Amino acid sequence: MSATPALKAEPAEVWITGIGLATSLGEGLDANWEALEARRVNVDEKNFAPYVVHPWTQVNLDTQIPKKGDQRQMEAWQRIGTYAAGLALESAGVKGNKEILGRMDMVIAAGGGERDLAVDCSILTTQAKGNAAPGLLNEQLMSGLRPTLFLAQLSNLLAGNIAIVHGVCGTSRTFMGEEAAGVDAARIALARIAAGQSDIALIGGSQNGERKDMLVLYEFGDYNLRDKFAPVWARQQHPGFALGSAGAFLVIESKKHALAREAKPFARLTTVVGDHSRRRQPGDVNGTLKKLWSELGPIAPGGAIITGATGVEPVTSQERSFLGEHPDFAIRATGTGFGHLVEAQFPLGIALAALSISRGALFPPNDSGGFEIEMSKPPAQIVVVGVGHWRGEGMALVEAIR
Repeated sequence: MSATPALKAEPAEVWITGIGLATSLGEGLDANWEALEARRVNVDEKNFAPYVVHPWTQVNLDTQIPKKGDQRQMEAWQRIGTYAAGLALESAGVKGNKEILGRMDMVIAAGGGERDLAVDCSILTTQAKGNAAPGLLNEQLMSGLRPTLFLAQLSNLLAGNIAIVHGVCGTSRTFMGEEAAGVDAARIALARIAAGQSDIALIGGSQNGERKDMLVLYEFGDYNLRDKFAPVWARQQHPGFALGSAGAFLVIESKKHALAREAKPFARLTTVVGDHSRRRQPGDVNGTLKKLWSELGPIAPGGAIITGATGVEPVTSQERSFLGEHPDFAIRATGTGFGHLVEAQFPLGIALAALSISRGALFPPNDSGGFEIEMSKPPAQIVVVGVGHWRGEGMALVEAIR
């Protein structure tokens, strides 16, 4: 006699219970929301000319990173991320709760870390003058850099510093891969909680856009916005992204876990899907986005879409073509207000979607061409779209909790 097969458990519902934002528009949820409502944009067109960047807001680091020694050993991208992570933990009501933090998972989207420009310039200058001895590079690696560096910082140092400063000591994963890393960080964390493998997780990323080495790197691909700022949808003639400095983190947890500790949720994170279009033909990205849309689940008409559209061509025009197939949706491009955050762009979109749902309103459009339309009703569903400037596509469905 065969045994009765066990019933498969329903996936756990996953709530967003904490949001931490430290961006070019301000620190915290109220400051960022007020800036969005005022359609304010903070850009620097001079200090990194001809490139346009969105500089990080001034904060008191001591409030989230109290030890000066911890602050000194981090570069800017780590300070930004560790600070925003602290805001998310505070928002969720778990900061300082050793029992929860000790088992909280962490999934980070990170780049390759910042380079030591002084050491780089020294090596290049010596080589240009023909004075480079055979062992120069090894000598500089041994004597000119801190042990945590290999000319660029290790990508998992952000997770390490969050663990040290805030005590988040569950499992830790760091994803690299530019915009797609942010998609995968959210996708994996959601899947683990839905499957019962985790109760609560901290997800997100950070970006320091005020970096000469990063601007040079992206200039090689002709990706930088040059000379003058323009909204994302108004860059067809002068395409490119304006790098932004920001940290965007979220605390997500199972409904059961949140209810047990009486946490107040912002919204539900229902679905996260990702793909990797080959981008060989003009319609490839559009086809991938249609496929991802179909995997999100039921979507009511007349909703909202928050996109991390970059302003880089031709991919932004291809994404716009897809978005144009949903003319009744209110579209918002985060790149206009915050700049492009690369790995942190997708977590930022999820954060703004959850914040909009919790406040019962979508923030107003900030588009000079009229592509973004007003939304008068409270959003019940928001689709977050992430299309990488070079590779990688993803979507998330964020919904109101009924």
